[in-house]
Amino acid sequence: MRILVISDSHGRNDDVAGVISQVGHIDMLIHCGDVERGDDYIRSLVDCPVHMVAGNNDYDLELPSYDIFNIEDYRVMVVHGHRFQIFRGVDRLRDYAIQNHIDIVMFGHTHKPFIEIGDDVTILNPGSISYPRQSDRMPTFLIMEIDEFGEAHYGHGYYGTRFSELDI
Repeated sequence: MRILVISDSHGRNDDVAGVISQVGHIDMLIHCGDVERGDDYIRSLVDCPVHMVAGNNDYDLELPSYDIFNIEDYRVMVVHGHRFQIFRGVDRLRDYAIQNHIDIVMFGHTHKPFIEIGDDVTILNPGSISYPRQSDRMPTFLIMEIDEFGEAHYGHGYYGTRFSELDI
């Protein structure tokens, strides 16, 4: 199973369409918030389940503030991150996930890619495909793959570069 995780597109739906085209076939699309507009358009770009949450800039969209669902045997929570004061670190998010038996948390808001694989919970941020803030300012997304043994693997990709540069 192949899942594309994006965040913080801020209405730049041409970037969303570009990343989808770049990565090819996916079995699920997850958007970690700050969609700003075009949520129905984004859903129309793929022929698979879509999970999308509201970010701090999604005033007029009827999106949930968080979403909890299963990806195979993993219990997953998607949240934008601003309600967990994510700029101060991931401790509050991690504690919430552990208390609620969440295996994987995906968040946005910081515009910086992040992967922390822990014994109790994995915490992921795809970064931003439109307004990256990490030092190299490369637009990033995340691919999650579930292998034939049910194990999850994660890697960041760079929007606008050859997909083979993704390190999963």
